[in-house]
Amino acid sequence: MSANKSSKLLDSLAWLERGVNEIFPHQPTSQDPNENLVQRIAQTDRPLRVKLGIDPTGTDIHLGHSIPFRKLRSFQDAGHTAVLIVGDFTARIGDPTGKSEVRRQLTPAEVKQNAQTYLEQVRPILDFETPGRLEIRYNSEWLSSLDLAKILDLLATMTVGQMLAKEGFAERYKQGNAIFLHEFLYPLMQGYDSVAVQADVELGGTDQKFNIAVGRDLQRHFNQTPQFGLLMPILIGTDGVQKMSKSLGNYVGLSEDALTMYSKLEKTPDDLLDQYFELLTDLPLEQLPESPRERQKLLALTIVSQYHGEAEATSAQQAAEDIVKKGSTATGDAVPEFCLTDVEFPAKLFYILNASGLCKSSGEGRRQIQGGAVKLDGDRVSDIDLTFENPDALNGKVLQVGKKKFVRLVP
Repeated sequence: MSANKSSKLLDSLAWLERGVNEIFPHQPTSQDPNENLVQRIAQTDRPLRVKLGIDPTGTDIHLGHSIPFRKLRSFQDAGHTAVLIVGDFTARIGDPTGKSEVRRQLTPAEVKQNAQTYLEQVRPILDFETPGRLEIRYNSEWLSSLDLAKILDLLATMTVGQMLAKEGFAERYKQGNAIFLHEFLYPLMQGYDSVAVQADVELGGTDQKFNIAVGRDLQRHFNQTPQFGLLMPILIGTDGVQKMSKSLGNYVGLSEDALTMYSKLEKTPDDLLDQYFELLTDLPLEQLPESPRERQKLLALTIVSQYHGEAEATSAQQAAEDIVKKGSTATGDAVPEFCLTDVEFPAKLFYILNASGLCKSSGEGRRQIQGGAVKLDGDRVSDIDLTFENPDALNGKVLQVGKKKFVRLVP
């Protein structure tokens, strides 16, 4: 590699460590004097192959999932090749990491449908257009054709003790919860993906270190140069307490409309703002506003722009301000008021949806909540049986169904 090219790569490595908890291994060893990623980048006269595996076990991706995709895009922008592996085979097993019980095994049809939704949601993040910058591979390509001899070869690379050292397995074993043999295959199959695509680097959350390390071991077993692992933090959710999760309701989905995304992000807890800016944006951290409120607004506007464009983000910001401060919808029309005096409390929200005229019946109200179409002051409601003890808790709040039906609740 020429001195100019090496210098250019090294000068552009500020993006490499941003938002990264650990790069491993980080020191040269006697086995491999190039066991340092900066040295590998500088001394390899070709684009690195950077692997990120996704198992399409659901339909939605949230901002927490976007972090390794953003790092993958950084590698693309630096001239390297992103290898996105859709785990259409491993998804049928399910990653046991962090699970206290066995995952439900998905059907091939479910996995295929989920995979399509995943790819659509990450299009705003990755470069799908530049030739040579993205490979999309499905691991059924090599895993479905493994014969028993090859599977036995994989199994022989790891002991039961090593498997039980994996955090999730160790906890389940200690608690007496069942661990099925097919779950032991998951880290090996995921690791074999690295062999199949000859990965130089693999990205993942901090909970993926075991799986990435297995990939290194298997590459060494098959006489390949072991990959590097880049581990990124697990994003705390909008509640400021637990990791972002759809099941906990503290998430911001990539497929959500601009107003919903903005309304959630502008309420990000103050102590999470620095982390969100570092992990979810490219803004210089030293140039952020001092005011927490201005930071919240800038964060929301920046992230919504990434997924919906600047125009929609600006409209969402204005709409959010109108709903809260001016009592108007995104189109500028006055929000009608609904008086709660005729509602008998305690009252379930689906009943209020019916009484206010937003839904034709309580049953429709329940279905709209279940379908994710109901918001209260911009926050999506997921609890079908959400109950309010008195009208004071709803005073002045905007109840919304879909994008165009609003009422402001007054006592």
